[in-house]
Amino acid sequence: MTSFIIKPYSLIYTFLFISLCIFAQDNIKPFQYSSTNKKALKYFDEGKRYYDARKDKQAEEYFLKAIETDKTFIEPHVIISILCLEQDRLKERIYHLEEAIKKGPGIYVENYFNLAETEFSIEEYEKSKQHYSEFLKFTRINPNDKEEAIFKNKCVDFAIEAKKNPKKINFYNAGPSINTADNEYFPTITADENYFVYTRKISCQNCLSKSQEDLFISKKDAASTWAESRQINELSGDGNEGAPSISADGNYMFMTISQEMDGKYMGGQSSGLGSCDIFYTQKINGRWMKPINLGTKINSSMWESQPSFSSDGKTLYFVRGTPARNGTIKGIDIYYSVVDANGKFSQAVKLPSIINTEKDEQSVFIHPDNQTLYFSSEGHIGMGGADIFMSKRKADGNWGAPINLGYPINTSKDENSLLVSPSGQIGYFASDRTGGFGGLDLYQFEMPDNMRPEKITYVKGKVYNAKTNEPLEASFEVFDLSSQLSIAELYSQKNGEFLVTLTANKNYLINVNKTGFLFYSDNFSLKEIQANFNKPFQLNIPLEPIDIDGKVELKNIFFDVNKWEIKPESKAELTKLIQLLTKNVNIKIEISGHTDTDGDKKSNISLSTNRSKSVYDYLNNVGKIDLSRLTYKGYGDTQPKVANDTPQNKALNRRIEFKVTSK
Repeated sequence: MTSFIIKPYSLIYTFLFISLCIFAQDNIKPFQYSSTNKKALKYFDEGKRYYDARKDKQAEEYFLKAIETDKTFIEPHVIISILCLEQDRLKERIYHLEEAIKKGPGIYVENYFNLAETEFSIEEYEKSKQHYSEFLKFTRINPNDKEEAIFKNKCVDFAIEAKKNPKKINFYNAGPSINTADNEYFPTITADENYFVYTRKISCQNCLSKSQEDLFISKKDAASTWAESRQINELSGDGNEGAPSISADGNYMFMTISQEMDGKYMGGQSSGLGSCDIFYTQKINGRWMKPINLGTKINSSMWESQPSFSSDGKTLYFVRGTPARNGTIKGIDIYYSVVDANGKFSQAVKLPSIINTEKDEQSVFIHPDNQTLYFSSEGHIGMGGADIFMSKRKADGNWGAPINLGYPINTSKDENSLLVSPSGQIGYFASDRTGGFGGLDLYQFEMPDNMRPEKITYVKGKVYNAKTNEPLEASFEVFDLSSQLSIAELYSQKNGEFLVTLTANKNYLINVNKTGFLFYSDNFSLKEIQANFNKPFQLNIPLEPIDIDGKVELKNIFFDVNKWEIKPESKAELTKLIQLLTKNVNIKIEISGHTDTDGDKKSNISLSTNRSKSVYDYLNNVGKIDLSRLTYKGYGDTQPKVANDTPQNKALNRRIEFKVTSK
């Protein structure tokens, strides 16, 4: 619903005074009501007395009596319209505002604005545009309302066109395994789309507010439907826990936790900095650990919530606002923080004005493609209230102009908490539309093609000791092979398993590192599986312990045919080798070059020797590795990995390796 300022009775006199003194035309003098009928004025005063006592029914009865006594009396209509707003009786509010305008066209010009706002909220766009325009013809009007009317006129034009050209979308309730009579909202999902985590607001007799937010999880069953949800007990305290953002592999989660007035959380001392803070937790042996506050680079004395962590493991997006005395949050904007080289979050900064406006932005969600940002905004041109928008990252790294997702995804109501599945096919959002289980329910729909993120898939596998087959925890870095840019950093779990989402239709380089082991490098292509999200790319990774004669093939060092100049796309691989040698100062290695059987043996020895020497020189010149730790040798075609009988096998035999000669 469009956000209105509800004026309690204590402000009625102020409202009428300001309207008469500043916004009224010359028809009526300050401090003078539009009626001089004593009986009508008596009824009016009696109505105000009841309204002051919050006895709205009796108050309205006396205001109606005042109108019946003097049919030209304007002020009772104005105050009844405020009552109607408080009680969500918008059609009746429109009637009373229309009557007030009809009886005094130049008196209380704010009535035109309030009428237009109400009509806008129930999608009577043509009438709304008419009354905004009439309001703007007056000269003595509130500057803030003037600015809002100009903005809303643009929204009206957009809404009219959007409803003329609706998106063909069918919305489906996520079903009773997810939704209940309580409110469900703020969903998140794992990369394989098998686990669905969300927030539910449940009744709580022992809570200060008689309700609290907790996290629930559902797993997709064999029939590809959501199984019965269960509460995540280890993350459920006495306060509010919600708005989760789960990692691709389902083992890490960012979440929002409110700070209770007694300073306690989950049986311990509160570590909160403000009314709501963002925390981090990890799942170990199937159980979530106690959440840890992310600290002052992210959290402040204000309100932080709704985290969304990028799939590359480098950027946390969230919203920050200022708590108001009436329990609302004001001035909500989207912020982000980047993980630095030491693995720490940098000081959070606000997204630029192309995303954030002077009004509220929230419900931020960065898709696993790391290129598409979805968020909710009241300040961009839309259907009314908060609409959902999409922004694409441009080639220069900046965000593009937000695109409204249109009707019927957006309506005159507030739309928020959009989640787009990793495959880009399904959108999930919270709505209180009719036909649900009660309150806010989670709904899903098929994303229109022009609103989808970039196509991605996911890579999963296992890291293990090449000698013992023991699973290993290890760090990963994934590079875009063409640009050499690092696009993901992650870790395998204790069981060695890992999962990472990557944009399809690209070639990648991967480096895996663990203390005490030689690094692993490889390159792989996702170009052939761009349309098949359901079949992830499998990549099992053996790590060689640092032992004498331990050998690693450098699969990401590239040369042109019959050349030995190192190509620029080899930089990432060589940097990892330099890091290994710098960290392990006692290691000595031999760099070996190998060819296939094409060409004569003398030429092959020469080519392989020159290529291995190029790496040798790079390590010394660029990496400053002492030459006493390095040797090189060309073996030509004398040590093939596989038979030199096919073009594919010959490609495998053309390679650079290094072998540990001393440690």
